Amino acid sequence: MKILLLGGSSFLGRAYAAEALARGHQVTTFNRGRSAADLPGVETVRGDRDSTEDVAGLVEGCGWDAVVDTSARQPAQAALTARLLSERADHYTVVSSVHAYADWATRVIDEDSALLPCPADTPPDQPFGRELKAGCERAVLEGFGAERSLVLGSGLLIGPHELGGRLPWWLERMARGGRVLAPGAPGRTMQVIDVRDFAAFGLDRLEAGTAGRFLTTAPPGQLTFGQWLETCREVAGAADTELVWVADERLLAEGPDKVEPWLELPFWAPDLPEWRYIWQVDSGRARAAGLSCRPFAETARDTWTWLRGRGPAADTDAEGRKWVPGTAFRQGIEPAKEQRLLAAFG
Repeated sequence: MKILLLGGSSFLGRAYAAEALARGHQVTTFNRGRSAADLPGVETVRGDRDSTEDVAGLVEGCGWDAVVDTSARQPAQAALTARLLSERADHYTVVSSVHAYADWATRVIDEDSALLPCPADTPPDQPFGRELKAGCERAVLEGFGAERSLVLGSGLLIGPHELGGRLPWWLERMARGGRVLAPGAPGRTMQVIDVRDFAAFGLDRLEAGTAGRFLTTAPPGQLTFGQWLETCREVAGAADTELVWVADERLLAEGPDKVEPWLELPFWAPDLPEWRYIWQVDSGRARAAGLSCRPFAETARDTWTWLRGRGPAADTDAEGRKWVPGTAFRQGIEPAKEQRLLAAFG
């Protein structure tokens, strides 16, 4: 098949490109060439997807069997590509997110749950918000039609080349050794998916010409936070690391050392009403269609191998905290703050 990847050079796009090439497909990537290098073997077209001129130049005289859109963040972006590609491709996959659903994290959601309100014609350059992914979905469905569109509602993606730095942060924190602040309860379940498993499922559905919608993440209850941290410790070879578990309410107590959920201790979602169902996405439809999720230990090992080969990341500060893409926040707790909390609670 001839596949056009919108993006295609970093993390999920890279995983799609690698899997498609391994299956013998012809892959064209369209990106600005700023995030990362394209994989050898792809045809690369440089351009800005926000530019009508650039997208028109991409499609002129060309055609593909399918489009995979891993980079749509604004409805206007998805609307432009869907409109100009509607006569140049037979099928359009858009990667959305579980965040696009109105009740995500506060109730169990499935594919029939309500999306956040965001029209397909939302003006460009909107501030980041969960609703924008819902608008991207609507733009693709309007441009390509439901019978030629596949919407993949991504769960939390992890694995080699990760952009958000969540799994890398925990692996590197374990490698530094000592006493490690472990938040909440070790038995609390998580729901994450290896980026390579996501891409493989997406290409399976693309090759089958599937239309429709899938929430694409691991089954609920497959992994606990305790297993996550113990696996990170083992993979990083940090046998002398000690996990110090501290209850949610103590970390959330008002004061100078109150801990910010999710950002300061990545993937920590305390037992609060607004977080209670964050790891309870119903992915049964995707699993019935063939989604397979590898054990977390394999993902952790492969990510650690990549980290050691990569060297220091440009998005990491002197204290090991990482920039969160698209925001002004850093991922990971300040070491001095962690030590104060350990001294107080440990």
